[in-house]
Amino acid sequence: MCELFGFSGRKPESLNGQLREFFSHSEDNPHGFGLMYGGKLYKEAAKANDSKSLPKFISSLPPQKVMLAHIRFATVGSVKTENCHPFMGSDITGREWTLIHNGTIYSGSRLVNGIYRQKGDTDSERLFIYIIDRLNKAQQAAPLCAAERFEIIDDIIVKLSPRNKLNLIIYDGELMYVHKNMRGTLSYRQTGSGVIFSTKALDDGGWRDVPLAKMVAFKDGEKVFEGTSHGAVFEPALSRITENDAMNI
Repeated sequence: MCELFGFSGRKPESLNGQLREFFSHSEDNPHGFGLMYGGKLYKEAAKANDSKSLPKFISSLPPQKVMLAHIRFATVGSVKTENCHPFMGSDITGREWTLIHNGTIYSGSRLVNGIYRQKGDTDSERLFIYIIDRLNKAQQAAPLCAAERFEIIDDIIVKLSPRNKLNLIIYDGELMYVHKNMRGTLSYRQTGSGVIFSTKALDDGGWRDVPLAKMVAFKDGEKVFEGTSHGAVFEPALSRITENDAMNI
């Protein structure tokens, strides 16, 4: 199972220690890694623990206000750089979007068009292309405001969550969207200047579960939007159950 890492803060914060711990989990996720920092991408189709450049990169990384990171266990798509997360691209307004995904899209006919346009061959990249397409369609006349962008992403998540593994973090240059529909697979804790997310706890700092089957969005480390409690919790048998006690951050 892939692992996700995200940070949203009101000011830059050093994340070097958390990143070292996060990437140490690559023994179980050996098929690539990547980071988004300061609007840039750094990716390798190699086990993070075997990378000769990653330790030096982390040591030299300055404090960050926003960051996404990913370690990959390949389920769909071959082992190559094009299939490493994060995925990044612009909508028609020039807004940069970034996505990391932990899961598998089993039921995704909406994503078929992405097969002919993606650089790699993962379902995660097809999901990213579909999101950009939906945003572009909605912005033919004028750019969307933050609340409108959230409404579209929430609608996508609600419709795709049944029968799919859909843990993900998305960043649009302003908002960080966080969603999980698998139990025990994404946690968060407050830091000195914001909030950090990780598939597994990275220290002893009082981690709590991210809400189950409901998307939330953050800006500058503060929660600003909550989505629909859709109840589509992924189970090993691909069953859909109703989750009435989704936790709130």
